Amino acid sequence: MAEGHLLFFAKSANFPPKKEMVKNLEHIGIAVKDLSAANELYSKLLGTTPYKTEEVTSENVLTSFFKTGEAKVELLEATSPDSAIAKFIEKRGEGIHHVAFEVDDILAEMQRLESEGFTLLNKEPKRGADNKLVCFIHPKSANGVLVELCQEIREVD
Repeated sequence: MAEGHLLFFAKSANFPPKKEMVKNLEHIGIAVKDLSAANELYSKLLGTTPYKTEEVTSENVLTSFFKTGEAKVELLEATSPDSAIAKFIEKRGEGIHHVAFEVDDILAEMQRLESEGFTLLNKEPKRGADNKLVCFIHPKSANGVLVELCQEIREVD
C-alpha cells in the first residue's frame, strides 16, 4: 500500500523537475563598520585572504570577497552615512545583510518571482560588485531575509 502512495506522490510532483532557476548560493553579504578590521577577522576565521576589494559607488559601499568552497562571503562597509549598509548597521548592528543566489537569466528570474508574488526592490537589474548584475527581493516577501539575485556579466565578443 505504501508503495502505491509513493507512486502517486511521484506522479503528482511534476517529474521530471523543471529547469533549475536558481543555480546555487553565490554569497552571503555581511554588513561591517570597519572593512579593514573585518578583513583581518575573516582572514583568520576562513584561513584565507580576500581575493578582491571593490568600491560600488552606486550603492555607497566598499566590499571585499572571500572564497569559501563553492560560495563566497562578501563584507560590506558603508562609504556614506545615507547608504543602505549604514542604515542597516544603525538599525540592526553588524551582521548578515543578505543572501545571494546565482541565476543564469536575471531578467527571466525577476519576471518569474514577481509573478509568484515577490516584491522586487529594483525593476531593472543593476551593476553590482564582482562583475555581477543584481536585483534584490524585499525582505517582507522572503520571511525577513533580503535576497539578492546575481548573474555573471558576460562580455560579448
